Amino acid sequence: MKTRRTVLAVPGSSDRFIAKARELPVDALFLDLEDAVAPAAKAESRKRIVEALGHGSFKAPLLTVRVNGWESPWTYQDVIEVVSGAGLRIDALVLPKTQDADQVKALDLLLTQVEKQVGLHVGKIGIEVQIEDANGLVHVNEIAAASPRLQSLVFGPGDFMASLGMGSLNVGAQPDGYPADAFHHVLMSILVAARAHGLQAIDGPYVAIRDVSGFRQSARLSAALGYDGKWVLHPSQIDAGNEVYTPKSADFERAKRIMAAYEKSLNEGASARGAIVVDDEMIDEAGVKLSEAILARGRSAGME
Repeated sequence: MKTRRTVLAVPGSSDRFIAKARELPVDALFLDLEDAVAPAAKAESRKRIVEALGHGSFKAPLLTVRVNGWESPWTYQDVIEVVSGAGLRIDALVLPKTQDADQVKALDLLLTQVEKQVGLHVGKIGIEVQIEDANGLVHVNEIAAASPRLQSLVFGPGDFMASLGMGSLNVGAQPDGYPADAFHHVLMSILVAARAHGLQAIDGPYVAIRDVSGFRQSARLSAALGYDGKWVLHPSQIDAGNEVYTPKSADFERAKRIMAAYEKSLNEGASARGAIVVDDEMIDEAGVKLSEAILARGRSAGME
């Protein structure tokens, strides 16, 4: 799967923001039809997104579109118009406010019909789902298993904070008065469900776009758990996001030494040995798996 260290949110209603997004060094971006677009501008924004995808390139290697959720009256038309008009350029659709597995299956079925209708390979377009409230979190394991199209689970902190009644207006930041990480449970629940089904886990946005240190701290918390990346809302957040979700050079080099020593041990017929020694530390099978994961993440980020 393509790396998603930074995923840029781009309003589908703004030619200016779309034009600016073409040259930004993010791993992925989504052209938004949901929260960033007023109801009266939904239809026009669909056409704008199709035109933007059909004319001119984007530096981001992964291009997605966020459709409106099934609780709205716009979802089916979003899918039909953007996939019919620009399906060849779309890597995935982002489904917000996902409540249960049935909503994912419904999007899968609709995508299959549209792909057949316009001559696309069935399954060409993936699905990313946002977990944005208590109900979605309760069903996150079934959601993660709902479709072979699924590529990632995304935490939506704004709606989730509102769902739980958290006392903060700074979306993505820790609420005042709580001494620990208020998002640890939801982040870990999403991460476990994602990994159990071979999916990426993406942290949601940090809306204080001028507070880069706050963004960096928020990113570090989810990166420490194992998250693959985070949504960014402004160019000022991109460099920090790419840095935080890329393995440190020292860890990457150490992982290479561990794998080299492990392979040497196997070649010497020592496969029955329980552990090897690297940098004066005992490395067992778990350490080898961690090294493989760090190497895979680093290489996907272009470290080699």
